[in-house]
Amino acid sequence: METYIHGQTEPGDHRETIRYSIVVPFYNEQSVVKDLYGRICRVMDQLEQPYEMIFVNDGSADGTADVLAGIAGSDEKVWFIDLRRNFGQTTAIQAGFDHARGEIIIAMDGDLQHDPYDIPLFLEKIEQGYDIASGWRRRRNDNFLSRRLPSRVANWLLAKVSGVPLRDFGTTFKAYRREVLQGVRLYGDMHRFVPAVCARLGAKVCEVPIKNGRRKTGKSNYGIARTLRVALDVLTLRFITAYLTRPLHFFSKPAILCIAGGGIILTYGFVRKLLQWSSFDLFTEHGPLMAVGFVSAIAGLLFLSTGLIGELLMRVYFEATPARTYAVRRVVHTSGATTDSEGTVHD
Repeated sequence: METYIHGQTEPGDHRETIRYSIVVPFYNEQSVVKDLYGRICRVMDQLEQPYEMIFVNDGSADGTADVLAGIAGSDEKVWFIDLRRNFGQTTAIQAGFDHARGEIIIAMDGDLQHDPYDIPLFLEKIEQGYDIASGWRRRRNDNFLSRRLPSRVANWLLAKVSGVPLRDFGTTFKAYRREVLQGVRLYGDMHRFVPAVCARLGAKVCEVPIKNGRRKTGKSNYGIARTLRVALDVLTLRFITAYLTRPLHFFSKPAILCIAGGGIILTYGFVRKLLQWSSFDLFTEHGPLMAVGFVSAIAGLLFLSTGLIGELLMRVYFEATPARTYAVRRVVHTSGATTDSEGTVHD
């Protein structure tokens, strides 16, 4: 029996080229797994192109892993990635991307909010020459004040900061040409920013209107309480789209302002002391102002130091081999070959 590690091609390997890879992260979705699997199969079979499904269990506490393992054991098109614990949606998607072999990779949620019957709409845009087709929930069924309004504000800010005119950064439902994901490593909540990151490198991005169903299971963590996270997302997106390879430029602006402001204050105090040496007590007359000057100057130096450290870290990041941000418990396939966390193949 031929054995191999998924995603790697052995010399002389003549396995069929995969056209499409569907990557789906799952977290406590036991009740909808089979329904979603059936819908994906019906859609993809109609395309009459070789495809695979990469199902990632992100540390589910229910029976999701057992259901996925059963599906993978009976369908050779399905690969099941079982993560050791709950690493988060972004990391689960990265795990799926790492194991995907398709020329076009489609990512979607596992809770049936994303309708697999919309997949051909994404593929049509990719065939038209776009590198990334991103879902746009044009008609959302969520509460206006707690979900839709905050989402509109967040998406508007993210579009302005990134320069990519998307109306929906939040959805996972996207299609990518494989080559645009090469070298892109996902962490934090970065899966939402992939179009912006790739657009910075020249990728052509478009939007695809999609249906937005109600959640069948679980509870959403999105709402007004995410305002602070959205603000941090805006800052993060600005950094990774404009300053990722030059962090010193990001920190140099506040550094210059702080050093200039502190320098002006301290120079003023120094000049006055020289002109009125005997009759002027600097710290009695302007103690708080001098303290502000000292703190401002020190803050500027700290900004510069942070920028320099960031430059060094970026050199290490781009020159070293990227480390994975997840640990795989097992990879199950109908061939009977299972790989452990170290990549060892077991028959």
